[in-house]
Amino acid sequence: MRPSETQNSINLKLILICFLCLLFFLLVFKSNFTPFRENHPSPILETHVSSSTCPATEEQLLSPACPSLLFTPTCTKTPPSLAQALVHYATLNVTPQQTFNEISVTSRVLQKKAPCNFLVFGLGHDSLMWTALNHGGRTVFLEEDKSWMERIKQKFPSVESYYVVYDTKVHQADELLEVGMGEDCKVVVDPRFSKCKLSLKGFPNEVYDVEWDLIMVDAPTGYHDEAPGRMGAIYTAGLMGRNREDGETDVFVHNVNRVVEDKFSKAFLCEGYFREQEGRIGRFTIPSHRTRSGRSFCP
Repeated sequence: MRPSETQNSINLKLILICFLCLLFFLLVFKSNFTPFRENHPSPILETHVSSSTCPATEEQLLSPACPSLLFTPTCTKTPPSLAQALVHYATLNVTPQQTFNEISVTSRVLQKKAPCNFLVFGLGHDSLMWTALNHGGRTVFLEEDKSWMERIKQKFPSVESYYVVYDTKVHQADELLEVGMGEDCKVVVDPRFSKCKLSLKGFPNEVYDVEWDLIMVDAPTGYHDEAPGRMGAIYTAGLMGRNREDGETDVFVHNVNRVVEDKFSKAFLCEGYFREQEGRIGRFTIPSHRTRSGRSFCP
């Protein structure tokens, strides 16, 4: 999700801005207006008592309510995360790495679950978008490039991100896949205490202490043999979903068109939990394994 992987498509940028604008108007519509009641009494003088920073003027206080209006406006502000995202994407010279259709796979699920807990492996040009779409929830990013993360933090202090280190290489994928077939990797437990070599144990405690409703694996780098690869990230995302108290976790893996991502997703997120694929992104829904004893690692 770093800048070297960006796509310079102006059409996608315009679509993304329109998408965020639509979300903005929906939020404003829901928060700024209250429905007019048909049984509203005849017009009277109204005084609105509010903690809003937009006080009513003398003219507004003396004006009678208009029964012909379907809605009564109230004063509110645009959510900061959404306002910041709109400005950011309107002035950005590069576009997010995912296509509109790929983004839509995650955004549809996010729309149903938000506000929720959303964990993203990778910090990129689309990070503000995910934060804005999960307005009111918690969105956390894990980034392998410390200098890139510091740049984003300086520009957008409200984005919650953590620097993480991976100790695997893509060329070890076949060996790690074999290791993952062992019994230690089938035990559902907090990733910090797993004996499986694939389990990532070096994250901040804040990452392990939260039950994540959505997890997106779009990092670490995985397009050359010496890159860390997403083997551990995919396994750990699935383990987090299984180890939650109850409910389920939707896991999205980007670049499932690549061999490593495809193999590890099928092995540890399981074909039985597969829900859909659009372009290069695949979605899996992992249920809690703690609510039913004896559940097999894969259905």
